[in-house]
Amino acid sequence: MLRRSLLKGAAALPLTFGLAAPLAAMAAPPRRRVRPGDPGWPDAGQWAALGAAVGGRLVKVASPLAECAEAPDSPACAELFKNLRNPFFINESPALTQTLGWVDAWTSHASEYAVAAETSADVAAAVTFARKHRLRLVVKGGGHSYLGGSNAPDSLLIWTKPMRAIQLHDSFTPQGCAGRVAATPAASIGAGAIWLEAYDAVTTKAGRYVQGGGCTTVGVAGLVQGGGFGSYSKGFGTGAANLLEAEVVTADGVVRIANACTNPDLFWALKGGGGGTFGVVTRLTLRTHDLPATFGGVNAKITATSDAAYRALVEQVLTFYRTSLFNPHWGEQIGFRNKRQVTIDMVLQGLDHAEAEKTWAPLFDWLAARPADYSFSKPSIQTLPARLFWNPAILKTVPGVVKGDDRPGAPASHFIWSGDAGQVGQVLHGYQSTWLSQRLLDPDRLPALVDALVHAAATWGVSLHCNKGLAGAPPEALARTRETATNPAVLDAFCLAISGAGEGPAYPGVAGHEPNVERGRIEAKLMRAAMAPLMALPSRPASYISETDYFEPDWQAAFWGEHYARLQAVKRRYDPEGLFFVHHSVGSEGWSPDGFAKLG
Repeated sequence: MLRRSLLKGAAALPLTFGLAAPLAAMAAPPRRRVRPGDPGWPDAGQWAALGAAVGGRLVKVASPLAECAEAPDSPACAELFKNLRNPFFINESPALTQTLGWVDAWTSHASEYAVAAETSADVAAAVTFARKHRLRLVVKGGGHSYLGGSNAPDSLLIWTKPMRAIQLHDSFTPQGCAGRVAATPAASIGAGAIWLEAYDAVTTKAGRYVQGGGCTTVGVAGLVQGGGFGSYSKGFGTGAANLLEAEVVTADGVVRIANACTNPDLFWALKGGGGGTFGVVTRLTLRTHDLPATFGGVNAKITATSDAAYRALVEQVLTFYRTSLFNPHWGEQIGFRNKRQVTIDMVLQGLDHAEAEKTWAPLFDWLAARPADYSFSKPSIQTLPARLFWNPAILKTVPGVVKGDDRPGAPASHFIWSGDAGQVGQVLHGYQSTWLSQRLLDPDRLPALVDALVHAAATWGVSLHCNKGLAGAPPEALARTRETATNPAVLDAFCLAISGAGEGPAYPGVAGHEPNVERGRIEAKLMRAAMAPLMALPSRPASYISETDYFEPDWQAAFWGEHYARLQAVKRRYDPEGLFFVHHSVGSEGWSPDGFAKLG
């Protein structure tokens, strides 16, 4: 999520809702989900009936990667791998996902069929069909899941992309909450919308702010259900903390409203309990905020001339963060790299240019006083009116800030931040993250954090995502986040430490484009070694479900901490037979993509 690049270059209407007591008992399912060729796989007539029920929006899915495997040297295959670097191309295909796989973990696979859902009735029909025929069911919005949660082979896909309507409210009261919950400005957003569309409607056009993701092509619904961090989470809380209401289709095929007054247990679980787990969200209503006067950022790179100077630099940067940046104005990343480098790619909100320069002056004065120890260029500090931050007409005039959609006829509004381009179509080699407590910045504990970061930098590299820890946020943002299902460790964390490794678009079986598995395993080993001292700093595992390790051994505690038992209870109530399943999801112990056990 690298909005930092911005400033380098600049120098559907709901159905009748089922609001009865959740989920009548359903018959216990067989141990195995039905797959093509198995007895019980729907016949042509049954698929046709589903197609009619969803208004002809049932699609037989064909993966372009499978066709490419048959002719890897063809011009069509070359064009495909070019397009696999374009997130808008990927987003427009039910067969593709933004991450193509993870070495030794998973590979992106197309579903057998997809329902291109336009209404909650379409979703309900698909859910009912999958339950009746015992099918593997998968949900995809933006398709950004690192853990492969938005795809599965031999499955029925509910593809929410067509559900992209956005409605702004000057004053919104959740259903059933009149007199109990104060009305607030809000935006209702369809589950298929991406954050670029949300920011265009809410900020560029309406002059307000909605807390969402940093990458412009991330899906709104998936991000919120995973917790939902963006560049300015330190100021406004998480996306989940700003959820006011959701429309969701549960495992019985009923369309429900979930908010603080109606189905409140389900509402709480949707706020960080993980997408694809409790039902299919079809619409979300999110609180909107007054827009800050400015957004902006600071970019710099500092290189130390010796190991001793580098250790001193790491300590100075952390001390400077504690004294000057540990507040709601600042977010994004400080990187610790090999070759004794520190990279600064921070964003700001609510400060003018002079205030930003004054903030950073102490660090760069300290560096300038030590010319024998450090080399650096003058930091790039830029601010702009916040309403222009996602305006493509402005951004595309600044070299190096954004990348547009280069396909002929593509909308001019399409863009991603240039710094995010490397994530598109990636195959991950490894990925780890851990929340770091604010107490590690105390003088008596700082040396251990410095040692861990110096080790990580020398071994592989690590970034501290300061917007993904809420320590230092305003009291109201902390209070709202406390009412979500996200691991409570986030409230005490000043950052999320992240390290990853990967390669550009690649796919098994496509000659000349296959993943480098040997290199992937080597890089994963190096990354794990780099992160080991940092991972040991928290007393308990604590990681962000949307940006984490596929192989996390203690995932229940890491993703949800003390909330896990409560989430299990919600799962048992709304999905007692486990229709909804993704890797390391609530209640998935002992499950596999080939079969499932009844929750107990």
